[in-house]
Amino acid sequence: MDVKTNGNISFWYADIGGLPQKRPPLPGDRTADVCIIGAGYTGLWTAYYLKKANPSLDIVVVEREFAGFGASGRNGGWLSGGFGWSREKYLKTSTRGAVVDMQRAMAGTVDEVIRVATTEGIDADILRADNLTVATNQPQLDRAREEYQFYLDWEMPPEQIEMLSAQEAGKRIRIADVKGGFVIRDMARVQPAKLVRGLAAVVEGLGVRIFEGTAVTTFEKGRVTTDRGTVRAPVIIRATEGFTAGLPGEERTWLPLNSAQIVTEPVPDALWEQIGWEGHELLGDAAHAYCYAQRTREGRITMGGRGVPYRFGSKTDVNGQTQQATIEALHAILTRLLPQTKSLRIDHAWCGVLGVPRDWCTTAGFDRQTGIGWAGGYVGLGVSSSNLAGRTLADLVLGRETELTGLPWVNRTVRKWEPEPFRWLGVHSMYQLYRIADEREFAGLAQTSRLAAIADAITGH
Repeated sequence: MDVKTNGNISFWYADIGGLPQKRPPLPGDRTADVCIIGAGYTGLWTAYYLKKANPSLDIVVVEREFAGFGASGRNGGWLSGGFGWSREKYLKTSTRGAVVDMQRAMAGTVDEVIRVATTEGIDADILRADNLTVATNQPQLDRAREEYQFYLDWEMPPEQIEMLSAQEAGKRIRIADVKGGFVIRDMARVQPAKLVRGLAAVVEGLGVRIFEGTAVTTFEKGRVTTDRGTVRAPVIIRATEGFTAGLPGEERTWLPLNSAQIVTEPVPDALWEQIGWEGHELLGDAAHAYCYAQRTREGRITMGGRGVPYRFGSKTDVNGQTQQATIEALHAILTRLLPQTKSLRIDHAWCGVLGVPRDWCTTAGFDRQTGIGWAGGYVGLGVSSSNLAGRTLADLVLGRETELTGLPWVNRTVRKWEPEPFRWLGVHSMYQLYRIADEREFAGLAQTSRLAAIADAITGH
């Protein structure tokens, strides 16, 4: 499987004319009221809400590469408002009502991101769409039914979610061998790079200073040391998500899990007539090693999945370049679900990392004694979750007691990941078992493979 471009951060930048020119680096030592490490969604949303609440704040953002270099400029473009973490784990330190409140707050991020984009004039190809999860074998259909009921049990409004028959799912997108699925409404498709670049420009316009090409070497109470100078600030926000393991002292805080995508050439109108997808649904499946896809603004198909899940020693990719085997695996998923696409050229492939805490549950917090805050570990749901993180961190920094600061993810303590080689062995074993479980189910296994449960037990997923 040949691909025109592999890496170069992501297709989303090629879509807007190429990589941006970096803003100037930190020009030397300086002071600030707030110093934010990382110019992705989390850091930028935090800066936005802080500045809107208190325009007099002197806020500095330091970024090793450029705003949107990481997952914010590489993700699948799902503005989902989803809650993909274990509610049971949050219940260990909170109440069911509080977890439901957090679920609703996450769902509300879709409207909030769209509101800000509209108000601030950010053109990010945002299109409200449903999220369609399809099942192509009996075990997948069983899991889809269980997940549908689980959402209802956790108070998702019945009008927001609907179980679909094979015929109903096929009317939306003509998936091969579809057995059924379910749809969740009130989500949206976005162009990730346009969103993060637009947000950076808005934040800069509010008076926030963004220094790019500035690598943080250490940070501690009141001080962020970089290769370009030192920023002294009473408030420091760590907003580094999948790159957190690269900071001193944070090597085992969040694991940088890899995810990769491919994108087709523009699909001809005649082929769209064969495929359907007129509703521009966000598309996923009920496999253990799940996939995620979207129909883009100009009529391409992106397909994403795990690829090589984790690099030894928490290493990250080089400018988004992914492995040939990953490209071929993603193409196989695309053509299995949509065999109509077999003749399409693959124009771009890329990858990136997302942060995963040891219990696979996202966190946000602020230590008032040290003045250091953080948010992330979104486990792949950062497009929407980062917005709630930004609003929550702003309230915490400003000392406000609000509904957001009382949510269960705030100031949770999570143990660190195991040292190598145990975390590499654990993560790779988990995804290898997922792959075998999927293969067995595709081959005709009548129920969910027990290997999937073993995989979850290995890493506490």
